[in-house]
Amino acid sequence: TANYFRSLGIGKGDMVLVILKRHYQFWFVATALHKLGAVLVPATFMLTRHDVEYRINAASIKAVVCTSQGDVAKAVEECEADCPTLRCKILVGEKWEGWHDYNTEVEQASDTWERVQTNVHDPMLMYFSSGTSGYPKMVLHDHTYSIGHLLTAKHWHNIDPDGLHFTIADTGWGKAVWGKYYGQWMMESCVFTYDYDKFVPGDILSLIGKYHITSMCCPPTMFRFFLLEGVEKYDLSSLKYANIAGEALNPDVFHNWYEKTGIKLMEGFGQTETTLTVCNLKGMEPKPGSMGKPSPQFNIDIVDEEGNSCKPGETGEIVIHTEPRPEGLMMCYY
Repeated sequence: TANYFRSLGIGKGDMVLVILKRHYQFWFVATALHKLGAVLVPATFMLTRHDVEYRINAASIKAVVCTSQGDVAKAVEECEADCPTLRCKILVGEKWEGWHDYNTEVEQASDTWERVQTNVHDPMLMYFSSGTSGYPKMVLHDHTYSIGHLLTAKHWHNIDPDGLHFTIADTGWGKAVWGKYYGQWMMESCVFTYDYDKFVPGDILSLIGKYHITSMCCPPTMFRFFLLEGVEKYDLSSLKYANIAGEALNPDVFHNWYEKTGIKLMEGFGQTETTLTVCNLKGMEPKPGSMGKPSPQFNIDIVDEEGNSCKPGETGEIVIHTEPRPEGLMMCYY
């Protein structure tokens, strides 16, 4: 894949927008871009024409690697004339006129790789934040971001090198690389990916027994749907550990899941700008409704409006000290 991208003119420092849902090709594409020294810019497949145009122009995107499913490839075509930096369009799935066909063309590339010299502090990955306070901001990470996820996999997901880990997340969101790429790879774990169009609780639950999934991470809402579906109808005997993130946990979900499965949901919190920052790590006793305690990877405080440390019971803002700089913290807003 790296040689294929190189043949299309993609090189070190180039920004590449990657919209691949849960397709297995994401793992080839992401790794290839890292090898090239290009910058991986993941995005969700739910983008509209306006969203795509904003991202391409804001980030000076040179190439797009896109799924043929849904309407997002059409959105790229509709805004292409207004995106002067865009030079190359690569489609995964169906063959379309005007797009390179990844699945066919990549097979013609050489499998002998001539290494590109990169530096650990070179830009590697850039996410667009969720945009809760205006237009999405561009969050740029260097290669140390991957190392920052060692704690995520080892001490939060409690990865079993002989097991199978399943994080449910679209590759356009940061949660995908939290749970299906960097840390799990370093922990020598196998990751499970399931490419579906609609979330069906029964389908997911049946996969756990069929493929002997040992650990799983997804939002609390999904666990609520699992409980409504009736987890007692499914074989979950292989599942040993479960994590939640992305939204607040209702204590009822925690208690009901524990009652039905004997597994405590271990909550964690982080941001696009960081790796895991507040969490329930293995060996901790989770407090339902609490995100947990500060990760030992970051120097964290809770401060008031004047910047003073809050006393227990006081409401404040989570802050991260940047000296010394922790691995996993963004380079900057691009």
